[in-house]
Amino acid sequence: MGRLFLVNLEEKSYSCRHCKTNLALCEDVVSKSFQSRHGKAYLFSKVVNVYPGKKEDRMMMTGMHTVVDIYCVKCGSYVGWRYEVAFEKNQKYKEGKSVLERYKVWGPDGNNYWVAQEVEAEESDTDEA
Repeated sequence: MGRLFLVNLEEKSYSCRHCKTNLALCEDVVSKSFQSRHGKAYLFSKVVNVYPGKKEDRMMMTGMHTVVDIYCVKCGSYVGWRYEVAFEKNQKYKEGKSVLERYKVWGPDGNNYWVAQEVEAEESDTDEA
């Protein structure tokens, strides 16, 4: 096993709930209107310090997508998923972007927004599996 190199984010960021490893900058939030199985989730244009799982096709509220689950590179905790392919034309903007589940990450103000938060349904996306 090699040495672990982490990207350190200097600005306000979201981090892993378990080990506090930086995952994404606040400025990289594309949408706060996503929904996961466990509650609120945010779409990010860029995330760091994660590794991908196996590619799989998932039927979500907005249609079929090819996604990979993403995990914290330091502690291995599941933190969300990344869109690889969107089959619907109007969903193509998601390709290459990642979703972090709010109950799995600490926010920039140090809280982790447990599941009880209200969910905005405007552009929610969730697994139906």
